[in-house]
Amino acid sequence: MTKTFRFHRLAAGIVCGTLGLVAAATAAGHVPSAVPNPGVGSTVTEAPGSGCPALLQHTALRLQDEKPQSLCQYSGKVVVVVNTASFCGFTSQYEGLEALHAKYKDRGLVVLGFPSNDFSQETGSNKQIADFCENTFGVKFPMFVKTSVSGKEASPLFKTLAAKTGTVPRWNFYKYVIARDGSAVTSFGSMTAPDNRAFVEEIEKQLARR
Repeated sequence: MTKTFRFHRLAAGIVCGTLGLVAAATAAGHVPSAVPNPGVGSTVTEAPGSGCPALLQHTALRLQDEKPQSLCQYSGKVVVVVNTASFCGFTSQYEGLEALHAKYKDRGLVVLGFPSNDFSQETGSNKQIADFCENTFGVKFPMFVKTSVSGKEASPLFKTLAAKTGTVPRWNFYKYVIARDGSAVTSFGSMTAPDNRAFVEEIEKQLARR
């Protein structure tokens, strides 16, 4: 990694962290009237269905080789969906997300990462992102290609998550916890760290349900 790259990465991280704090502090004043203010514990439930939940009936391209992956392969698991970025003050959350995935994967948890440049903090190619995640944070949980997560260009998955919860990612590392059967989705903001008590308790609550 060159000195210039390290400098720009540090600078981007400082800017992102500062903007993230400002965004979090002023969120209530910037949420469109059609979308409720996103808060910890925003949950929407629906009648349980059979087979692959409608919420997971999407296909995404794997980050490492851009091969199509059906999200139905995660049916029956508790799924954490998070939009990520390499040059952000919250980028260190990769480490906590990987630790969370490793701790609970045998109980049925899977973390799904979706890099996004919606907030101008993910400018590299898919290969560069994959190398960064693996070499810097040892990320082993499933990652997908760069994805739009908000607005008209949002991917079908993130549009569905927004419709379910009434919340959209306001910054990088916004998190959704999806129940095993897709019947409940709970959203958590970017400032919610992977080891946040309420976040972990929600995951453990969903893991306990069969």
